[in-house]
Amino acid sequence: MKAHFQTLAAYNRWANRRLYEAAARLSEAQYREGRGAFFGSLHGTLNHILTGDRIWLRRMTDEGPAPARLNEIVHEDLGALRLAREAEDERIIRVVDGIGDADWDRVLRYSNSSGMVQATIFREALAHFFNHQTHHRGQAHAILTGLGQPSVEMDLIIYLRLR
Repeated sequence: MKAHFQTLAAYNRWANRRLYEAAARLSEAQYREGRGAFFGSLHGTLNHILTGDRIWLRRMTDEGPAPARLNEIVHEDLGALRLAREAEDERIIRVVDGIGDADWDRVLRYSNSSGMVQATIFREALAHFFNHQTHHRGQAHAILTGLGQPSVEMDLIIYLRLR
């Protein structure tokens, strides 16, 4: 199980790098333009992915920032956001590398964004963590496509073939 999640952590870093490379090719107006995604613009979507990661990592490790809102703007500037994303991706890899055998089945207790107490098996929370990123990267990809950008290959199978 650990090897599987280590693969997902490495894939996450690879996919985010590709996504941010594509975002950097946009004009500032395009980057911030509302595109009908759940978090509006590419700017809002990329910030949400980082915010979501930080919320979940805090729940899993009791360490790191704990954003208060799902739509929190972590950084207004794409360059600063990209640096924060890269640091968070390295942190994700370290967290997954540090998971012990006893951790997979432990119950993770936390309060969700509405303040409701939740209990989730750790491995299931971690699966959700990676699925959440993929879901919102798909939205980001749709925004890029809608802005006329070339397709960004971010499929897991592509990553697996390249590594």
